[in-house]
Amino acid sequence: MEKRRVVITGMGAVTPVGNTMAGTWEAVRAGVCGIGPITRYDASGRKVQLAGEVKNLDLEALLGRRESKRMDRFTQLALVAADEAVAGSGLELEGEDRSRCGVLFSSGIGGFETVGDSFHRAERMGYDNVSPFMIPMIIANMAAGHLAIRYGFRGMCSCVVTACAGGTNAVGDAFRHIRDGYAEVMLCGGAEAAITPLAMGGFTSMRALSESQDPARASIPFDAERSGFVMGEGAGALVLEEYGHAKARGADIWAEVVGFGATCDAHHITAPIPGGEGGAACMRQALADAGIAPEAVDYINAHGTSTPMNDLCETRAIHTVFGKHAKKLMVSSTKSMTGHLLGAAGAVEAIVTALALRDGFVPATIGYQAPDPACDLDVVPNQGRQAEVRCAMSNSLGFGGHNTSIVLRRWEGE
Repeated sequence: MEKRRVVITGMGAVTPVGNTMAGTWEAVRAGVCGIGPITRYDASGRKVQLAGEVKNLDLEALLGRRESKRMDRFTQLALVAADEAVAGSGLELEGEDRSRCGVLFSSGIGGFETVGDSFHRAERMGYDNVSPFMIPMIIANMAAGHLAIRYGFRGMCSCVVTACAGGTNAVGDAFRHIRDGYAEVMLCGGAEAAITPLAMGGFTSMRALSESQDPARASIPFDAERSGFVMGEGAGALVLEEYGHAKARGADIWAEVVGFGATCDAHHITAPIPGGEGGAACMRQALADAGIAPEAVDYINAHGTSTPMNDLCETRAIHTVFGKHAKKLMVSSTKSMTGHLLGAAGAVEAIVTALALRDGFVPATIGYQAPDPACDLDVVPNQGRQAEVRCAMSNSLGFGGHNTSIVLRRWEGE
């Protein structure tokens, strides 16, 4: 079967730096830090007191009080981002064959806030008195299910759960689903809302989170003083379309998706393989899928979590794949601004990468002060950069050894 071209026609985002795609991109271009003291619960006395929270967003007003109460926060955030993406795509849903429209939406953890709240209710009132909506609120596929119901998309509806690689995995799988002829339209992305006492406690006990009290020095990817990631929350949604379908309806196109790679380290439940071989294999696979040479890539939106092992292993993987060209690549981590959105991270970063291609602007790695000789890449320190960017890659790596990479190309018209 002939492989079909796939383009991005709609994007929406809710992040710690903006409640829309445009607001997020404006903040990212300006190098705004979205990390601050936790307000979603009382974090006083806790080791970790900073996170990247979504701010000033009235979800009940946007979604309705009755419906909101039947959804976990991660699903609420998914719907807000998806509404923006679908509206921005200009799709006329009534005229679409919705059996050829699908949903691939990730979450790494699902309804963790509901898990905690339900446990406390059960302890007070008895386990047979938890909410009848508890189960459909906590399962990770429910954002995808709600989105399919909302837009009447009757094609494949699924939730890929690959931890922090999930958002990119969802975009890549949706790309392949369209490219190989199974759909014309796919709504894809990821959502996460894990700034809860229990979730934060779990990540703290495994020493994954930064315990810094300074928002400017908490999420500092590739910096020699990095000490762990900062939890973030939010959602990113993209509408992917087969190019001929998009062209026929005169859609505006943001970027083209041209390659995807997915591999597993098969090494450890949380730690990346030391030499970065799994990530390197994934990037190679994405380049081969795109049919391009490593030298064609101008920018990488790195996974760049600010953990000692991740940043080192990703750096080694980039050197392995790109060789001498690695020194010419711009490689930045926007988690320095948003924190780590877990299953939503790759989706939001795909959006940022598409906008970097469109605008010829590479976002910075902010908060960078102490260079690490072992992370010897051009991390675009502290200040974003106008640059010619024709082709870009976005990486996501997850617990369980999951590695995903997508390759996007600037849209220049046909």
